[in-house]
Amino acid sequence: MKDKDYLLEVKNLKKYFPIKKGVFFRTGGYIKSVDDVSFKLTRGKIMGLVGESGCGKSTTGRTILNLLEPNGGTVKFEDKIIFDVENKIKISRDQMLSLRRDMQIIFQDPYASLDPRMNVGAILTEGLKNHNIVQGKEALDKAKEILELCGLDSSYINRYPHEFSGGQRQRIGIGRALSLNPKFIVCDEPTAALDVSIQSQILNLMLDLKDKFNLTYLFISHNLNVVRFFCDEIHVMYLGVIVEKGDSEEIYTNPQHPYTKALLSSIPVSHPSIKRERIRLKGIIPSPSNVPFGCRFHTRCPYAKEVCTEQIPGYREVDKGHFVACHLV
Repeated sequence: MKDKDYLLEVKNLKKYFPIKKGVFFRTGGYIKSVDDVSFKLTRGKIMGLVGESGCGKSTTGRTILNLLEPNGGTVKFEDKIIFDVENKIKISRDQMLSLRRDMQIIFQDPYASLDPRMNVGAILTEGLKNHNIVQGKEALDKAKEILELCGLDSSYINRYPHEFSGGQRQRIGIGRALSLNPKFIVCDEPTAALDVSIQSQILNLMLDLKDKFNLTYLFISHNLNVVRFFCDEIHVMYLGVIVEKGDSEEIYTNPQHPYTKALLSSIPVSHPSIKRERIRLKGIIPSPSNVPFGCRFHTRCPYAKEVCTEQIPGYREVDKGHFVACHLV
């Protein structure tokens, strides 16, 4: 595939959070939230990033958008380098503000992500005005158009966030992300705080909008059933690193990494007559501030051998486009 087909390229991304200790708050170590993550996202596709809570999924998305300061790696968007830590390259603040039009985020919590002091019209027009796209009545008309695109009545334009349900608030959050006509959206568990009945409506809305505006999504989630049918490809994350990646259906039908197998075995079955063997992981859950050497999963892996504790596994291609970081595959 040619480089021009890739909208986003992430190489060796790292994000560490310092641990402050003592009276003088000196740095006593680091929490390695994201540690050497690399991938390429094809234009017009949906990439799913899955894993347990605390594995670094949301931090990855926010660091890509430059909302968090990276500690290492390179992020390139449409052949434009956002940052390259090793070579000390970083675009200017004005360039980054301009790029915000093309890179947006849908936050996980629809209750915390909307300013309660601003009505819907102010929320949806804020970006339009700040980027000098449209002003005044034109901006308000644009906001009404976005509301209707997201399945809400344009008469809601003067209402405040507390007057809406969780699903309606998330629609407003999606509308805010769409208002600048972006090319790429980080979807940070957009359905996690919603009822199951509302989740399908939001996901269908996002798919419709993707087709209508040719959007590219990085979809962060821990709901494996949703990711299977929503995403084109899946990257499985564990303790700050990606352990398996490939086509969505291939990952589900032919998982190779022990961690991926355990995750898939935890999905609730859709009917009582369906039997599935649950893989229960035992052993110590390591801290991201004290990452085990070798394979990071070896402290919980039922198949771990000596080589797993001594060497960091590299990626092996088990099938076309299906990569696994495991010594035993």
